[in-house]
This record gives sequence, structure tokens and C-alpha cells, in this order.
Amino acid sequence: MSNTFTVRKIKVVSLKNKFKYKFISLLILVVLIIAIQYFLPENTELISLYNQYIYYPIQSFRMLFLGFIPISMGDIIYFLWGISILVTIIRWVYYISNFTTKKIKLAYSFLSVLTSLAAIYFTFLLGWGINYYKEPLAKNWGLQLKNNKPLDSTALISFNKFLTDKLNTTAENYKPFTLSEINNFSKYYYAKLSDCKIRTSGLDVKPTLYGYFMERVGIEGYYNPFTGEGQINGNLPAFLLPFTLCHEMAHQAGIAAEGDANLMSYAICTACENTTFKYSAYLNIWIYANHRLARRDSNLAKGFELQLNSLTRKHLDTIELLSIKYQNIAAHYSSDAYDNYLKMNKQKDGIKSYGSVTGNAYRLEQKRNKNSKTTIHIPDY
Repeated sequence: MSNTFTVRKIKVVSLKNKFKYKFISLLILVVLIIAIQYFLPENTELISLYNQYIYYPIQSFRMLFLGFIPISMGDIIYFLWGISILVTIIRWVYYISNFTTKKIKLAYSFLSVLTSLAAIYFTFLLGWGINYYKEPLAKNWGLQLKNNKPLDSTALISFNKFLTDKLNTTAENYKPFTLSEINNFSKYYYAKLSDCKIRTSGLDVKPTLYGYFMERVGIEGYYNPFTGEGQINGNLPAFLLPFTLCHEMAHQAGIAAEGDANLMSYAICTACENTTFKYSAYLNIWIYANHRLARRDSNLAKGFELQLNSLTRKHLDTIELLSIKYQNIAAHYSSDAYDNYLKMNKQKDGIKSYGSVTGNAYRLEQKRNKNSKTTIHIPDY
């Protein structure tokens, strides 16, 4: 009896120690997360130091090793996390059904999950999320208006005409490329046209393993903040790929906000000499600009569409078919979840922030008309 009692006592002490260490770990993580969210927003000096000494080295290191692996390691990690969540749920059901004897294990498991979630969020912040605290790219480039108002009707009509003319011109020499070719071109243009700090080793986009599911929920691509990999839906039409890949590489370069990533992609694609990249960028922004014009004057917006060449109208028909395909419950919930995710990370407009590129791209073109060609700047803060 004494031996049994001793063993039980040792187990109780051991479990108490586990609770203690787990709680301390959780407390430390919570304090670190609160400190990051309190001290870093709008602190340009700290954010710049973070980029130079933490983010850029981490991103370069990740892609130095993972860039040579043809499949997405981030997708595999998400799959393993999904299995872990399923196992945890099953375990909790078992513990709850045997609550009297398993309540201590249930409590410890719950504490472990909280600690794991805190650790994951801290890793997210350290590995990329702090980039959400940067000032808007348009502000850094001197494109953002003080009142941040959308384009007035005159400017919006002018920009629609500009984009329509550019599409008609570039469509004449449009040539589809493979995903591998576009990936290599994109890396080359970031190295040649921008001052990206990680252009030699931190940029690379891979086709996701979940292309079928991403297609069903209307996701073209995403950046994995844990592995640093840019993911692309390989089933996308070729004419969308250049703009989308450059968008994901903007995230890898440390640009978190979606509207800013769109602006960077537009700047890179339209500054390069590749007609296919130019066409992809003009088409993507034309869609945003024409939709905005349609909300003010649908007939005028339709008029610009009728002025487009046959190839672009064919591409627009393809996008419309994809849009219809994406109209399902899964896409709706996916969109809502991502909208909330963006709002949680300092993007107050959520998914609507994608469309902010319209006014900023217009003002970028106005600035280009006045100034000579310069290196595209990617700010550290």
C-alpha cells in the first residue's frame, strides 16, 4: 500500500509541476504578445529594426532551405495541424464522457491548447505579422491623399480610359507563360526594379497542394507566415498569374497589407519590359477601376468594356465564369473569415482594402508622368 501511495503522490506532484510550467509558459507568451502589440504599432524605428534583424534574415533563411523543395511545406504543416485538432477534439470528448476520473487531464489538455495557440500566434507575429504595423505603402510613396477619399468621377473616368488603352495595346503582344517561367521572371523583376532586401534568396512562389479546395472558395494565392512560402492556385488562368505571383512576392518582401501588395505588384509588373506582365497588371486593376465606375455610371463602365479588344473580353468572360463557380457557401464563409482576419491585423477595411489600389495606382501613374524612372522602394517601416 505504501508503494502505491508513493507512486500516486509522485504522479500528483509531477502533474502539478506540469501545470505550473505550462501556466508560466502561457503567461510569458501572453506578456510578449501584449508587449509587441503595445510598443510596435506606428513605431517606425522598432519596426525597421524588426525587419532588418529579424524578418529579413528569417525569410531569407526559410526560403534558402524550403525554396528548393518543389512542394509546399506550409501546406503539409497545415495538414498536420488539422490532424492534431481532430485528435484533440476526440480526446476532449473522451475526457468529458469520463469527467469524474479525467477532469484533471481535461484541464491540462485545455491549458496545453491555450499555450499552443499563444505560441503559434507569437510565431506568426515574429515571423511576419509585425509587418501589418507598417505605414501604408501609398503614404510612403507620397501617393495617399490627406482625406483618403476615393477618386472623383473625372479621375476615375480618366483612369478607366488609360487602362482600356493599355490593355488594347499590350494585348497585341500578349503571350502566356508557364507558372515556372512567371516565377523566375517575377524574381528577376523584383531584383532588377526594386530595392527589395531579400531579392536574392527570399522570394519564391509554389503551387499549393490545396489548389482544388482554394479554387472552390475563390482563393487565388496566399502567403504562409510560418514557412515564408508564397502559395499559388496552379489552376488559375495564365493571364492572372503574373500579377498574382508578384502580389505574393510583395508579402514575402515584407508588405503585409493586401492593398499595398496589389500596389507593389502593379508597380513591378508595369515597370518591367515584359508585355505579358504589363497586360496582367492592367487587367487586374481595370477590373477594380471599372467596377468602381459601374457603381457611379453603369452605362459608362459598360462603354469602356465594349472598347476592349477581343482577347481581353474573352479573359473577362473567363473571370466571370470563375466568379460564378466561386459563389457557394464555402466561399462565403471563407471570405468572411478572411475579412475578420484582416480587420484583426490593423486592416480596418478588411477585404475591401484590396480595392484601395485603384486610387493609388492612378496617382502612381500621375507621379510617373512627372518624374523620371526610379527604383521601386520597399520600405522597412
